[in-house]
Amino acid sequence: MPSCRTGNPNTVGSPAFVLRGVPAGTTSIEFTLKDRDAPNYSHGGGRLKVGSDGKLPFGAFKYKSPCPPGGVHTYVWTATARADRKVLARATATRKYPE
Repeated sequence: MPSCRTGNPNTVGSPAFVLRGVPAGTTSIEFTLKDRDAPNYSHGGGRLKVGSDGKLPFGAFKYKSPCPPGGVHTYVWTATARADRKVLARATATRKYPE
């Protein structure tokens, strides 16, 4: 991802995800990106049907990229497995940006 430090994020395609341990009965996975240092800012995400291989390609949904106005921020991707509206499981991945 190109470096962005202006505070004005770009709308970009999602990174590729490989899902493991998806619970039986999962019909969709909801992805959200949060900035722990700016918790009220919405980066968006997407809700997608899951294929049998557990792979979601680059650009499967659009979101606003990390682009802190100054310094390093901590970002958290959350993936929520759902069977219709019921939450089956939730996983997170945390990373600082820029590194």
